[in-house]
Amino acid sequence: MINVTVWNENYHETHNEHVRSIFPRGIHGCIAEILAEEPDTFNVRTATLGDPDQGLSDEVLNNTDVLIWWGHLLHEHVSNEIVRKIRHRVYREGMGFVALHSAHMSKPFRSIVGTDGSLLWGDNQLEIVWNVLPAHPIAEGIPQYFMLESEEMYGEPFNIPQPDELVFISWFKHGNVFRSGCCYYRGVGKVFYFQPGHETERSYYDPNVRRIIRNAARWAAPHKFMPGLPAETDYVRPIV
Repeated sequence: MINVTVWNENYHETHNEHVRSIFPRGIHGCIAEILAEEPDTFNVRTATLGDPDQGLSDEVLNNTDVLIWWGHLLHEHVSNEIVRKIRHRVYREGMGFVALHSAHMSKPFRSIVGTDGSLLWGDNQLEIVWNVLPAHPIAEGIPQYFMLESEEMYGEPFNIPQPDELVFISWFKHGNVFRSGCCYYRGVGKVFYFQPGHETERSYYDPNVRRIIRNAARWAAPHKFMPGLPAETDYVRPIV
């Protein structure tokens, strides 16, 4: 079983009736339902900004194989100490991190990949998601392309490091293109950024988007044989 924690700032659902009508159990609840479609693979919990310890106590983080993150308006409300712990869990202990939609500006994602995550954005419009690395595990079962009738436009330039693996590229109706599915290896951890998921749209109900999220959680999970890295203060003896 892969232990997944789905984190969401949970702001829009409590302040916008239209968003609440799309996600009656919150965006975090919807993502948890996506993973629950494979009950023999994922053990899922949810966490929100308003929970004690912002939902990410040491106990929760230390028992999380993959952390899925959705945030938008309240990035700067996330504790710097929690961000430090997330980065440590990824780099030193192999926890996977999946950043969804506007989590490109989240403090954990920026801390892990090392850039500010800024991009061009615009109105909601038709999006075509192209599968450009079909042999990748995250692309398993995904066609050459699929369409989202309406999604918030994200466009280049996207201020991220060059992805270690680029799995998806998106085209939008007004001509913009975007690196919409990006993989990174950081320390002994794996990171995936995936663009669809605006709070006023229904992209998380699209079967291809749902499969990509499940695939990403499987891919990002640490290998069970992986020992992790020694603590920064440990002395590593040479092999003789």
